[in-house]
Amino acid sequence: MNFSKQVLSIDPAAETDRIVAELRRQVLRQMRRRGGVVGISGGVDSSVVLGLCVRAFGPERVVPLMMPDRDSDPDSEALARLVARRFGVEPVREDITPALEGFGCYARRDEAIRRLFPEYDPRRGYRAKLVLPGSLLDDNRLNVFSLAVVCPDGQVKTKRLPRQEYLQIVAASNFKQRCRMATLYYHAESRHFAVIGTANKNEHGQGFFVKYGDGGVDIQPIAHLFKTQVYQMAEYLDVPETIRRRPPTTDTYSAAQTQEEFFFRLPFELMDLLWYAQENQLPAADVARALNLSPAQVERAYQEFSRKRQTTDYLRQPPVFLAPDSLPQPRHPNAG
Repeated sequence: MNFSKQVLSIDPAAETDRIVAELRRQVLRQMRRRGGVVGISGGVDSSVVLGLCVRAFGPERVVPLMMPDRDSDPDSEALARLVARRFGVEPVREDITPALEGFGCYARRDEAIRRLFPEYDPRRGYRAKLVLPGSLLDDNRLNVFSLAVVCPDGQVKTKRLPRQEYLQIVAASNFKQRCRMATLYYHAESRHFAVIGTANKNEHGQGFFVKYGDGGVDIQPIAHLFKTQVYQMAEYLDVPETIRRRPPTTDTYSAAQTQEEFFFRLPFELMDLLWYAQENQLPAADVARALNLSPAQVERAYQEFSRKRQTTDYLRQPPVFLAPDSLPQPRHPNAG
């Protein structure tokens, strides 16, 4: 079997040219929009997409939009401004905190948190996040979320999340992505621009996005690229090294949290290789030898990827339109 860590190496120059050409074709000619709006967070994905859009449309026809709320890490905005300067564009800042307060985002979320931790009070310095159990290579534990609360003195308390509290916290938190989507479309429509998505293959394929939130865009230029390939693009496009070195974060909950901790449960360098191997139907025993893992660990990863794709398929489905012949037909007044 010809399998090594080099299987995910790409030609970033050629890939950049291909994506830039497709952005121009789809956005300028097919959609008949004049440019693009990109939500930037200081992360590597949005930085790469911003660089591609500047190449495709020119800096004067790209709007980089920062949309922090009161839970956002200040470093995210600083890094977003850094990458905007690197690509010669002026960022627009929209604080979405008032809108989220109007939606009841924080109140609904905190209500659910306090059913587990009655003392929880963000005004007193409490912070919270959702976490999954360890690495998926270690055991066969189910993906059952726990709620971690960071107390003002730094103590961390953790409890397993009951289903109702989990659903309420996630539903309330998803207001953030949906509010950002609405803000992106305001800026796009007021300029006759398109909304450009920033999801990579890991996020789109495994369902790490919010339907009609960060998934609500006009085009997804990097959704075919594994995260490790996005980093290759970032280096070629000269995304600031500070951003390339930063661990990918969710920047959704008030406590600091990596994407690995919240959702993927594997480092991207390993996960991408295992996912590639599964997609290409490579035997687990051969992959295990190449990656210095056990066959059981590889099979566990394969099962996890399949489960996530199946359980999140709903997120990738477009609206369902019922065909006329599937509906009961009205009886004619003169019939029978």
